[in-house]
Order: sequence, then structure tokens, then C-alpha cells
Amino acid sequence: MKSAFSKFNAWFHLWIGIVTGTIVFIVSITGAILVFEWELRDWAYPERRAEAPAGAKQLPPSVLIPAAEAAMPGMHVHGIQYHVPGHAAEVTFHSDSVVYVNPYTGKVNGIVHKHDFITWVEMGHVHLWLPHEVGTKIVLYSTLIFFFLLLTGLVLWWPKKWNRHNIKNAFSINWKAKIKRVNYDLHNVLGFYTLPVTIIMAYTGMYMGLGWVQKPSYWLASGGKAMPEYYQPPSDTTNTHVLPKWQVVDDVWRRSVNEYSAPKSAALLMGIPEDDEKDASIYVYTNMEGAYYQGHYFDQYTGAKLAGTGVDVMPYDDANLGDKLRRLNYSLHVGLIWGIPSKIIYFIGALIAASLPITGFIIWWGKKKKQKRKKPANRPQQAEA
Repeated sequence: MKSAFSKFNAWFHLWIGIVTGTIVFIVSITGAILVFEWELRDWAYPERRAEAPAGAKQLPPSVLIPAAEAAMPGMHVHGIQYHVPGHAAEVTFHSDSVVYVNPYTGKVNGIVHKHDFITWVEMGHVHLWLPHEVGTKIVLYSTLIFFFLLLTGLVLWWPKKWNRHNIKNAFSINWKAKIKRVNYDLHNVLGFYTLPVTIIMAYTGMYMGLGWVQKPSYWLASGGKAMPEYYQPPSDTTNTHVLPKWQVVDDVWRRSVNEYSAPKSAALLMGIPEDDEKDASIYVYTNMEGAYYQGHYFDQYTGAKLAGTGVDVMPYDDANLGDKLRRLNYSLHVGLIWGIPSKIIYFIGALIAASLPITGFIIWWGKKKKQKRKKPANRPQQAEA
């Protein structure tokens, strides 16, 4: 006889899985596409590419930004991002468009609208194309439920006896069996094999949006420390007009590349205060193409390094485990951690995760039809002669 726990586990996995199945499918299939987001963007937009001539060096912001502003009359720059060699610099405005500039020549490659197919896919992944606040909560709590469905699925998968027959059924798909059995194996076996990836994807997704998941996780990983608040220090407004603006910006960029970037990595993001943001500081994120990014703050008038707070202000190697996991979280969520090999693994994992609600529903529907066939027909009793 089944225990009360086994019955509840089976009930939870079945009915809660059916209720959240559509959401899990949408989030998983869009997640599979987003694993290769940057490769798809590079393919769709040749403006993003800029081959590096032999021996060429990237030009400073004071050259690239005016060129981008000329392509966007009346608008002022919000930030600039340098990518790895072979890619154009990305100049952003308070606008729906991004300007790509060749970082070796200073010429504008083109203007690309932010709201494209990939952005549409991302909206579905994050908030189901619903109003952001409502849709995000639905996705987050459905992800939480999916996380527990994965655990209940592991309980259901676990063989009652570890004999040769059960082990074979648990770890292999019987492709020669009837379609119902193949479908069951696709759900049961593939669900088990992709469990490590789907667990990581689900947990890191919850970590991004649920504070009550993030804070205890950080506390445990850091040895009992509270997650530090983000603080962007202000610039000293008494130093206005000390140095020309673009001289300071260029100096900050060079220092960030030479002193704070990993060897041979010039991939960084700069946020540049607008003219009316008198006390704002310049922020720079170095090593942006990898999992080990670091945040820096500088006075916009003098270029002096300022002391900010947050999980990303210390060099990665000097950070505690809580800070490291927080900084790795996005890379762990989308499969960036080992480059293309991990992206392929995540892509397959996300596709299988999207298939689980479908194969699970087919299993339930087949059992339901079988139960109906077994139910005896109610025939009227014949009157005795």
C-alpha cells in the first residue's frame, strides 16, 4: 500500500503540474531560445559586428559617442558598452534604439530598434506578455512550483527496488515499446537526466526575483552575512569644471581597461551622467562578457575612484562565496558559465523542460481514458417473470 506521503507526492505532481503546465512550457521554450540570445542577435544584425584590423586598438568614448549622437539628433548618450574583439561598441540613449559604432574606425554601423523578436521572446520569458508586475509574479511563483515538481518527480522516478529490470527502466527509453510507453519514458527518463540543469535554471530564476529566496541563500553562502545594499556614491559638485567632461570619461575608460579588466579583455559598460545629473557618478562594469564582472564608480568631474557598496564592488577573487554566487547567478541561469558547451546543455535542458508538461498531460489523459473503459456500465435490471 502507498503511504500518505507517496499519495500526496503523486497528487501534487499530477494536479499542480497540470495547473502550471502552460506557464512552464512558455517559460521553458522561450528560455531555450534566449540561451543563444547573443548569437541570434549577431546573426540578425550585422551592425553588431566589427572585425578588428591587425594591431588596431579600440578608440575612446570621446570619439565613438559624438558619432553616435550625430546619428541620433537631439538626444544625449546614456551609456556605452565595449564588447569583445570583433563586435561593435553599443551606444545607448533614453530611446527605443541603439547605435552600433565600429570601435576601431569610429564610423556608425547602424541603428537598431530595441524591441525586436528576441525582446518579444524575453518579455514572454519574464512576464508572459502580461503587465510586468503581474506577469513577473506569475512566472516567479510558477517557477517555484516547477522547482518542487522537479523534486516530486525525482521521488516518483526513484525505483522501489534497485534490481536490473528497474534500473534499465529508470535509465533508458524503450523505443520498441508502444507509443504510450515511449511517452512515459520520455517524461520519466529525460526528466531525470536533465534534473541538474533544470534545478539550476529554476533556482537561479527564483533567486533573481524572490527576495526571500535570495537573502537566505546569500546568508548561508557568506557564512551568516547580510547582503550588502547597493550604493552609488555621488560626485563632488564643488569640483565642477575642473576638467573637460570627455577628458575625464576617456581617462576613466583607459584606467578601467588597463587596471580593472582581465588580461586581453576590454569588454566593459560605462554609464555616463547627463548634463543635468550634477551629483551623479560615472559607473563602470568591467569583464562584462564573463561571469566575473566588477562594478566601479568615479567622480564625473575629476575621475577620482569612489567607494561604492554592493556584491560586485570587490574583485571576484577577493569576494566571499555569497558575493560570488550572486555574481555568477545570471551566468548559471542562462548557461554562460562554460561558453558554447554549457549553452548547448542548457538549450537541450530547456527544450526537455518544455516537453515535460506535454508528456505529463499525455500520461494523465491516457490513464483517464483507461479508467473510463474499466468502469462497468450501469445496466437496468430486468424484471422477474
